[in-house]
Amino acid sequence: MPILPADRDPRLVTVRRGGTLTDEHHHDLARWAVACAEHVLPLFEQARPDDTRPRDALDVARAWIRGDVPMKTAHRTAFTANAAGRDQPPPVKYAALAAGQAVAVAHVAAHDLGAAAYAIRAATADAAARGEDPEAARLAERDWQRARVPAALRELVLDDQRRRSALCWHVFDD
Repeated sequence: MPILPADRDPRLVTVRRGGTLTDEHHHDLARWAVACAEHVLPLFEQARPDDTRPRDALDVARAWIRGDVPMKTAHRTAFTANAAGRDQPPPVKYAALAAGQAVAVAHVAAHDLGAAAYAIRAATADAAARGEDPEAARLAERDWQRARVPAALRELVLDDQRRRSALCWHVFDD
């Protein structure tokens, strides 16, 4: 299921590509996506301590934000992080996919919600696997993320969550 809509919101398209998103806000969305992915990364690292691909992807995302790596490098790294989740149980897989989405923000800013959505799925799946309430875990992770949305982007991110929640498995629903 695609998490990116067919019609892109110009608020999430950089100015260079005909949208209204500034470089500063693009970097802020990437930082937020990295924070979301990093919050659930221990689920991956506990299961696969010798596989550094998702953590490496978050490092590449940070390097892109600093201007140390080009967008194309960050974009390619997303596939590496995603591959780390292949054939893994849901919490582990979703944590890897969150990292892949976070680094992909360099290519398409709207991947920020992908990082957040997969992080919520990771937390929810982990709660279910441990016999805890997955709905409580979903809400706790969603609220943790929302508390960390950059103030200047809060309205945009919350609006995007409302618009794309159905594409993102309804993880952002109230």
